Amino acid sequence: MSVLTPFRTIALAATILAAPVTRAANLFPFVLPWDDATPSITNLSSWLDKPAGKDGFISTHDGHLWGGKKRIRIFGVNMAYGGNFPNHTDAEQVAVRMAKYGINCVRFLQMDASPAPDGLLERDKKTFNAESLDRLDYFIGQLKKNGIYADLPLHVGRDYPGFKRWDGAPGNFKGVDNFFQPFIDEQREYARTLLTHVNAYTHHPYTDESAIGFIEINNENGLINEWSNGTLDAMPDPFAEALQKQWNDWLKKKYDAEAKLAGSWGKGEGLGQEMLKPAQNAWKLEVHGEAKAELKFEAGEGSGGEAMHVHVTQPGRDSSHAQVWQAELKLAKDKTYTVHFRAKSDTPRRFNIVLNQAHEPWRNLSTQVIQLTTEWQDFTVALPPAQAADDKTRLALANLGAATGDFWFEGLSLRPGGVVGLKEGESRGNIPFFHKKDVGTRTLNAQRDWNQFLFDTESNYWTGMRKFVREELKAHSHVVGTAVGSSPWLVQAKLDVVDAHNYWQRAIYPHKPGDPKDWNVPNISMAGVQDGGSLASLALRRVVGKPFIVTEYGASAPNTHSSESFLQLCAVAGLQDWDGVFAYSYNRRTNDWDTQRITSFYDIDQHPTKMATLPAALALFVRGDIEPPPGGPVTAEMNWGDAVDSIRKAGPAVDAKFYGIPREETFRFPIGMRTANANKLQVPKATGNPAIYSSDNGHLTWDTTAHRMLLASPLSAGVVGSIKEGETIEVGGVRIVPGATCQNWATINVTVMEGPDLQHAKRILVTATGAAENTGTKWQDAQKTSVGDDWGSAPSLVEGISARIGVPFQKRGQAWILDARGQRVKEITAGRMAG
Repeated sequence: MSVLTPFRTIALAATILAAPVTRAANLFPFVLPWDDATPSITNLSSWLDKPAGKDGFISTHDGHLWGGKKRIRIFGVNMAYGGNFPNHTDAEQVAVRMAKYGINCVRFLQMDASPAPDGLLERDKKTFNAESLDRLDYFIGQLKKNGIYADLPLHVGRDYPGFKRWDGAPGNFKGVDNFFQPFIDEQREYARTLLTHVNAYTHHPYTDESAIGFIEINNENGLINEWSNGTLDAMPDPFAEALQKQWNDWLKKKYDAEAKLAGSWGKGEGLGQEMLKPAQNAWKLEVHGEAKAELKFEAGEGSGGEAMHVHVTQPGRDSSHAQVWQAELKLAKDKTYTVHFRAKSDTPRRFNIVLNQAHEPWRNLSTQVIQLTTEWQDFTVALPPAQAADDKTRLALANLGAATGDFWFEGLSLRPGGVVGLKEGESRGNIPFFHKKDVGTRTLNAQRDWNQFLFDTESNYWTGMRKFVREELKAHSHVVGTAVGSSPWLVQAKLDVVDAHNYWQRAIYPHKPGDPKDWNVPNISMAGVQDGGSLASLALRRVVGKPFIVTEYGASAPNTHSSESFLQLCAVAGLQDWDGVFAYSYNRRTNDWDTQRITSFYDIDQHPTKMATLPAALALFVRGDIEPPPGGPVTAEMNWGDAVDSIRKAGPAVDAKFYGIPREETFRFPIGMRTANANKLQVPKATGNPAIYSSDNGHLTWDTTAHRMLLASPLSAGVVGSIKEGETIEVGGVRIVPGATCQNWATINVTVMEGPDLQHAKRILVTATGAAENTGTKWQDAQKTSVGDDWGSAPSLVEGISARIGVPFQKRGQAWILDARGQRVKEITAGRMAG
């Protein structure tokens, strides 16, 4: 839609749509052509500098990405599997279509996961397939021509030939390939072959191709993460032998004498008196939001005693929304507390053992991630408090609400002490590597040494790989390690760019992982959720002073609210002053582009409303419509020693919340972490309604009462989330009066496409979206959480959104309905809006 008079009225059918509303439930066919590059108000290709890299490699200035002499913000997409290798004709069409939507980077994910034609390698997982490599070269050449950079991950989905995984081993030997030299050698050989290869169409090796924006070392991978998950406990030789040797070599370097090691680790402390009450009513079940669970006590199977059974009947928006706890505990300063229990689950599941405050601000004092299997296991976990003494604390079995299912616990015990230094028979040079499940039996200094060893080993891997790529192969692109959370922020901050991944409401498989028939995606909007959802989790991972990108983000189909995802992501990215965001994914299919329907959880190329919101979303971030408020970021500053020790306490995913920054700060100021000489944190005091979080410049409001996000900047204004028919919403001088919608929910955005601001705009795009699904969609339940293995057929259907919108033009204007290519179809009457 374009150009309105001062507070003039316009009736919208849907997002830049011209089709009549003719179907039940206000849905009608709407397909965005897969090869569209036509000029229109929705064509953003002029925002891209062509060719990509024309001013040289992307550089870093003042902690941000620059292209030539100006700052560059990335809105990228992931290709995956066979989608990475279109034929030449399709590559040309896909590249120009991406440019039309303003996409300026493509991340080539999972190129190594499958043999050609779906992958880059032959079945031996070593030899590059000539045709796939040629298609990749041509595609990258076409992207470059259209102003689109490339991101090349080096290891994502391949195992290492010649080595067998053990039962319960991490996929693709994650973590192991951070320390096991034969795996590191294979990674380097793959990197050498790919990056020194000369692209037949750009005539540059990828080491010297300025259109390669990023080179990534190892996707979602980290030694500390895998050890913390317990997946390395059963690791056999030669992997266990290699890790144990490196551990003992590290100890020998630190302690040059046996007495120094024994003195540092100490003799330990025996177990004190039991602190938990045996009564069943001492345990409390706590659920929040949509989460539902039951707590009962029954005869145990593990030790013959009584078992506590937690049955989760409905997952929550967050896994933390279901937990069981016992309170009235008193913790002393600098005291280690040992938890012992037996446990199992109906399928392999994770949960957290947590000591936290039983009062405001409910801070976690210590936490450990526990991995359960379907067999009973004994666990001994040491939980040293992170804070001073506290007389009002509780022990919680937390994060039980990720999925429907069952947990059983027996013999829960909490006692002070219960640790040793060196065990009988151990000596310097002869100490087994510490297993996650019993690391709690060691003294605090022994645990700190083990944590430091893991940290040093993982750091050496990432920095060593970066040095290999930059110095030995002489690549000029920015080198990214992996996503923070898979690896600690302190480690990833040693590379060129810090990365993070997150999703909103991914598929839950209640019985068999990956079952294409038996799954559900909670059909929930993220707009205005109390804890900020996946956006707050991302913001808390940023490292101040380093470029920050999010190379994977998505809201899984068939969630009927998922068209909100990129508007929310880009609005927060602008406020937080990030450098790049990437949708996962554009297309993961092989030679399949014109489906005209929603194809899967992730692919957006044929998702009508996700794609339709991109022009409005990119204006918020890439163009910079949503700006960070003045004053700089709210920063948690940690001295190096405390920051490293925080990984021991809270795992590799430790973030700014652990250091004291509330999640809601995401919507007020940029936030982040960094190391400093002393620990320091100063969070500005919030004013106004405590349930409504607003940025100090007023550009973004996260309303947890009305469950929506409001945008109000000089060039963009809108509402994303819950709405009521007939209500008046005022945002940035724009007045929105929604009509009826099938979910009392919509995204309605007004974007200046030409002109300095809303009052003086020459052209404006109005984008409104609601529910979307395929023709013949067969929902499995009334909540619309699953379609099983039948996603329906073409064409895709969308909801028509009606609204009266007033825009403060100073001159009279005209308005048109646009078709799926952004072309004018029908003029609509614009009149003065009352009030």
